[in-house]
Amino acid sequence: MDRVAKEQMVSDLHSVFDGANVVVVTHYSGLTVGELGVLRGQMREAGARFKVTKNRLTRLALAGTKFEGLSDMFTGPTAIAYSEDPVAAAKAAVNFSKENAKLIVLGGGMGEEMLDVDGVKALATLPSLDELRGKLVGLINSPATKVAGVLQAPAGQLARVMSARAKQSDAA
Repeated sequence: MDRVAKEQMVSDLHSVFDGANVVVVTHYSGLTVGELGVLRGQMREAGARFKVTKNRLTRLALAGTKFEGLSDMFTGPTAIAYSEDPVAAAKAAVNFSKENAKLIVLGGGMGEEMLDVDGVKALATLPSLDELRGKLVGLINSPATKVAGVLQAPAGQLARVMSARAKQSDAA
């Protein structure tokens, strides 16, 4: 790789770190190309990205970003998972590592905070942004349906009383 390509790679990684809300650092030793393809597919479905990195270039790209504290984790065969959604990358990486022991989560960062392995796993258990939005919409809609049910209940009761009264009149 020539100097220009390396500079471009550092620049691209720097922009990734600037744009991401969460970065998860992993070791991928032993994963086949097919397994990496499956992992990348799962990351895309979750709204995250997975990238194999060169350690020295990644340390250069981390300089001056909010994830600068992660530079010590870049030894050995490392890759990063990143996303704008604070939960997506962590959830996808942790779920894949449960299925395939060859992917090892080392730690990560969310915003200004650096996370250890347990922190990344805890982050992965949180609901995603889309799930939270769905729950919020459900909570907002729930009272409206209850109010509509309460308003319709007296009319239904009145109709049942009138029907019962009509049946009594017919029987007499």
